Amino acid sequence: MPNMTAMVVPHAGGRFERVERPISEPGRGELLVEVHACGVCHSDALTVEGHVPGIQYPRIPGHEVIGIVAAVGDNVRGWRQGDRAGVGWFGGSCGHCTRCRRGDAFACETIQAVTGVTRDGGYATHLVADASAVAHVPADLNEVESAPLLCAGLTTFNALRNCGASPGDLVVVHGIGGLGHLGIQFARRLGFRTVAVNRGRDKEELARSLGAHDYVDSQEGDVAQTLQKMGGARAIIATVTSADAMEAIVGGLGPNGVMMVIGAVGTFPVDTLGLLGKRAAVKGWYSGVAADSEDTLAFSQLNGVGSMNEIFRFEEAQAAYDRMMSGKARFRVVLKMR
Repeated sequence: MPNMTAMVVPHAGGRFERVERPISEPGRGELLVEVHACGVCHSDALTVEGHVPGIQYPRIPGHEVIGIVAAVGDNVRGWRQGDRAGVGWFGGSCGHCTRCRRGDAFACETIQAVTGVTRDGGYATHLVADASAVAHVPADLNEVESAPLLCAGLTTFNALRNCGASPGDLVVVHGIGGLGHLGIQFARRLGFRTVAVNRGRDKEELARSLGAHDYVDSQEGDVAQTLQKMGGARAIIATVTSADAMEAIVGGLGPNGVMMVIGAVGTFPVDTLGLLGKRAAVKGWYSGVAADSEDTLAFSQLNGVGSMNEIFRFEEAQAAYDRMMSGKARFRVVLKMR
């Protein structure tokens, strides 16, 4: 096989280096994917900055991958060369441990694989992925525009459809950024009374254009009280990266309400008495497995959900990563390989 090109992190805290290396043959149960586009996600910082103990370097980040199957390894069924393929955060599962057999493959006891963290990801022209981690991609989805759906889209869609809300219920999307701008679209199309919450009024027009029925400026008074006056939230999808902001909004849950935390903030205080009195809950939500990725892509295609992206050439990986980390991108950043 010819060589592949990759943008690698040489060590924790290092800047990207362009390297040429031989393309690996897929092993048993694996697929070789020719990468056409890869999203640049904030979680890539875990690899770039070395926030996860035990990462082996050099490492190729990237877990919002869309491409085609270039080769099929032994003992792989359901895939052929040329099939469109997507790879997200989930890096694969064994399929036979207790958790896998009970439908919790994301917490597989045997394989703790994360694309772009424990194994090489999509900042490259090719990657090898465990077949259990690969999602089928609809033929007419734009590969570059849709790449962020493999993480940002998947995470918000999966949290929303598992939050316990029914059509007509009040659902809050907290934060209008890379996750939140997709969350608003999904919530509206799932039939929820969609309320967008963000600091300031500068994103109100955008939030409403994406489908929000109502908008709340979290700087204008007590955001939790405002939500209570609206009847209390059946669900809050917390996409922000501020512990103070999460603490301020959790009181806005209504009876049986659930705050789905998908923004990583570490710890934040929660009034347990308030939770008890409303039978409410705060719950973390994992992005999803390959089947969830397929559901996200299919729903997005059918309902016109799209990511707002800034596109960079593959060779501009460092600039793309820096742009994402600056917080100024509107709203996702994508590397285009070709």
